[in-house]
Formats: sequence, structure tokens, C-alpha cells
Amino acid sequence: MKKVILLLTSFITVTALSQEKTSNEGKFGIKGGLNYSTVTKGEFKDGLDPRTSFHIGFVGEIPLIGNTFALQPEILYSRQGFENNFTVLGANFKNEYQIDYINVPVLLKLKAGNVLSFEAGPQFGLKINEKIVNDNNQIVNDDINEFDTALAGGVSLNFNEFFISGRYTYSFNEIIENSDSKNSVFQLGVGFRF
Repeated sequence: MKKVILLLTSFITVTALSQEKTSNEGKFGIKGGLNYSTVTKGEFKDGLDPRTSFHIGFVGEIPLIGNTFALQPEILYSRQGFENNFTVLGANFKNEYQIDYINVPVLLKLKAGNVLSFEAGPQFGLKINEKIVNDNNQIVNDDINEFDTALAGGVSLNFNEFFISGRYTYSFNEIIENSDSKNSVFQLGVGFRF
């Protein structure tokens, strides 16, 4: 919990200071939406199914070059993971890996007019929770790496302060130790800038 508070405080401070340096043009807001996440197959033998959950957090927008380029830092609580279906002696089983992160994407935003914009950049994730759920049993596990480094890219439709965004994120590093599996997350969300 201390890590979450530290990350949140750091994000708010950096965003506030950045807005002061760029006059009143910088914006701060909130966003949230759906996650459709899984991992690349890696060492898993049987089929993997995605986990559907949510993300919620804060978003900033700091103008860089006129009204065309901006820096978009975010801090998000993101529920990710996947389902692993497997068969043992003819019986079917399912494990749901629930992996929660505090993600900090730092995106370069290209505005293509007043409504459409494109975002891309690195995302840094800190795992804050991990468990495996199977047949109503919960197992706290520690096979998931603590940090996730990913590339994020997406598109947004902007209507004054309100926006709708779609994004895809893919990890550079393996998520589960010794498995060669990487996070793969689609996000669809809405937000409001103040």
C-alpha cells in the first residue's frame, strides 16, 4: 500500500509542477474502463483465455509543441491476468490468474485535428496483487514478476473535456518466471479532463 501511495503522490506532484511550467494549458483528469487481458502462450501447453476486468486512474496532458504534440502521463490501477484451461486424467480444470498492477504509461500524444489523437510510449507497471482462483479456492502465489515494462499505443476521440480511448499494451519482459509469457492487454475507456 505504501508503494501505491508513493506512486500516486509522485504522479500528482509531477503533473502539478508540469502544469505550472506550461501555463494553464496543461490538463488533469480521471479515466476508467474495461481491460481484456491475457498473456502470450509461452510455456503453457493448453489454451489460455482472457480475463475481463477494469482499469481506473488519473491522466495528465502537458502541451509540448503547439496544439499538435503533448505528453500524456497516467497512473492507473489495472486488473489484468488470464485463465488457463487444462485437462488432467480426462477432467477439465480452470485456473484464473488475477494480477493487479499500478501502471504508469508515459505517452507521446499526436493530435490529428480537434477530435482524433494517437498515443504511444512506454508503460511501467508495479504488481500490487497476485492470486490464482480455481474451483472457489484462492491461492496467493508469488510466481509473477514484480515489475512489467511494456509498449502502449492507442487512439482517442476527444470531445472538449470528455474523451473515449482504445489502447493495446504488450510487455517486453516475461510476466511469469521461467515461462516466456508476456502481458497482452486491450483497453477501452472513457475519461474527463478538468
